[in-house]
Amino acid sequence: MARALIFFADGLEECEGLIVVDILRRAGVEVDIAAVGDGDRVTSSHGVTILCDVRASEADAASYDAVVLPGGLPGSDNLQASETVRAACLAADEAGGLVCAICAAPGVLASFGLLDGEPASVFPGRERFLEEGGARCTGEQVTVCGNHVTGQALGAAVPFALEVCALLVGREASDAVRDAICWRG
Repeated sequence: MARALIFFADGLEECEGLIVVDILRRAGVEVDIAAVGDGDRVTSSHGVTILCDVRASEADAASYDAVVLPGGLPGSDNLQASETVRAACLAADEAGGLVCAICAAPGVLASFGLLDGEPASVFPGRERFLEEGGARCTGEQVTVCGNHVTGQALGAAVPFALEVCALLVGREASDAVRDAICWRG
C-alpha cells in the first residue's frame, strides 16, 4: 500500500491540506498528517484547529512514498523553518519518492534546493520565491517534473491531489476518485 506523509503547520491553508488527505485516502493511500511544532494540533490560517496523526519529529519520513506540503501563510513559513520538514523533503527526494507542494509551499521546496532549474507552479505573486531557488514558474495549476509535483493555489487543490494520487497508485485509481467526487475540472 502506498503511503504519504503530509506536514501541517500552524497557519496552513486547511483546504489545500485536507483535500489532499481526502483524495489520497479515497484511493486507498495510507496518509499520516504530521504536526509541525510541539503538539499534535495545529491551527490553520482561518482558525480551524486540526488534530494530527503524528508529530512531525516522530514520523519516519523514509517509510513514506510521498511527502506533501500544503500552502498558506504563515504555514509555509513555518514549514520552511522546520529542520524536520527540510530533512524529510531532502531524504524523500534522494530516495526518489514524491515531493509535493501547493500554493506558497513550492517556494519552500525551492529554498531547500529541490527545484533548481525545474519548472514549477506557485501561488500568483510568489514567483520570486521559486526564482530565488532556481526554479521557473509555469503559471499552470499543476506542474509535474520528475518526482516533484507543485500546485498553484486552493483552486488547484483537487487536480493537484488527483495528480499526486495518479503518481502514487496509478491513473486508473485517480480517475475512479475523480469520477466518484464528480470532478469536472
